[in-house]
Amino acid sequence: MKNIEIIGVAGAGAMGRGIAQVAAQAGIVVRLFDVNPQAVADARDSLKKVWARLVEKQRMSQPDADAALERIVPCHALEEMADVHLVVEAIVERLDVKADLFRKLEEIVGPDCILASNTSSLSITAIAAACSDPARVVGYHFFNPVPLMKVVEVIDGLRSDPQYGDALMALARRMGHTPVRAKDMPGFIVNHGGRGMNIEGLKTAQECVAPFHVIDAVMREQAGFRMGPFELMDLTGLDVSHPVMESIYHQFYDEPRFRPSPITAVRTAGGLLGRKTGEGFYRYADGQKAVPAEPEVPALPKKLSVWVAPYHSTGHRRAAALLRQLGIEPATTETPPQDALIIVTPYGEDTASVVAEYQLDGRRTVALDTFFGLEQGKRRVIMCSAATEPKWRDAAHALFAKDGTAVSVIADSAGFVGQRIVATIINVACDIAQQGIASAEDIDLAISLGLGYPGGGPLSLGDTLGAAHVLDVLQGMQRTTGDMRYRSSLWLQRRVQLGLSLRAHPATE
Repeated sequence: MKNIEIIGVAGAGAMGRGIAQVAAQAGIVVRLFDVNPQAVADARDSLKKVWARLVEKQRMSQPDADAALERIVPCHALEEMADVHLVVEAIVERLDVKADLFRKLEEIVGPDCILASNTSSLSITAIAAACSDPARVVGYHFFNPVPLMKVVEVIDGLRSDPQYGDALMALARRMGHTPVRAKDMPGFIVNHGGRGMNIEGLKTAQECVAPFHVIDAVMREQAGFRMGPFELMDLTGLDVSHPVMESIYHQFYDEPRFRPSPITAVRTAGGLLGRKTGEGFYRYADGQKAVPAEPEVPALPKKLSVWVAPYHSTGHRRAAALLRQLGIEPATTETPPQDALIIVTPYGEDTASVVAEYQLDGRRTVALDTFFGLEQGKRRVIMCSAATEPKWRDAAHALFAKDGTAVSVIADSAGFVGQRIVATIINVACDIAQQGIASAEDIDLAISLGLGYPGGGPLSLGDTLGAAHVLDVLQGMQRTTGDMRYRSSLWLQRRVQLGLSLRAHPATE
């Protein structure tokens, strides 16, 4: 194939402008078209201002800014794209409209011109089916804002010729982006991999485990994510997030892992969309999120005996070590003393299940989440059953906050908050790998860059937390709830059984 030096961008909205910007900055001539000619003029003026600001900040020279602007060539008709080497469409997310555009372009561009779609939700194979030469139709999915979001998904349809995807991979690198390769499946990598956070966060809230702001705080301060699910949905807007949840769920034929929540359906209908409407899961005054104050820490009893259940070896070891750091030597008897606070450390189970299985005194039993470690300053989470008496709940709260670390007290939940959400995220990523949608490396790369998840991506995060522990959580959740959404991916199961990293590829590859 010839080098890509001239591209057409169809659609001068936010995505089209962003793609035009990074291409022009990379020295590529951009023919920019929109059915609304004013949109093209506005886009060019907007880019001129963007580059002027970059010059002011000394992040771009004036000659480079002038040259980039010269490379943005307004097109008044599709026919002006006859000499381009690539067309990227960034128009409305409707299959019929995109297919019609590609049919028209086939009559205009040369036979080796690549036709690329920036779709985030439509099938590349379906778009290509409208073309006489579907081999040259490829997905090229950028993320908004394009100049800042440095990942781009290159998607091969069933009839795409790999050489065209290869060319787009090289072009992405030239434009300063990181390309990842995916098969044509709903959600590709990033939108598919992002299902776990929001959907499991919503399920947790629907079960009244904790309020929205507590779930977000746990995900930030215990699990290490930049944002919790409700902050994220408020930022994106439910008018965007809810339809995507429904679409991917139905495209996977009602896969339980992706089951949406009526919480977002009701809020979308009510116009509580997030920041853009001033109210979503939070209220916003002058753009500032209103969050309830942290509850006061109860007084620590003067005398407190603590017994840690030995039923989960890692949880027991971590909890006992923390207690010693806090100045409490846990009781070493086989069964809990009569006057002791009972601490259990389930992975994937709820407090009630552990109490029932081991015939503990539910009135004084509190669960402690040890999955993420228990260092000072990292939010700790304790969980009570319906039987836990307030005095024992408060004693546990005071004890685990003794060194100044924030403590969240939640209602009974299979998998606490962080366990269940993070295990679901990792499990979805494992299944993307199992389905061969993308390589393990590209899954981690795409999700860490596209969603900002910690730990180098979900598969790497699973290895860091311990794949066997992740499997423990999922199996405990499925056993406790009976819900097939928590069934573990075969990719995860087999790598735990074989002692392999979650990033390990099959030996046959």
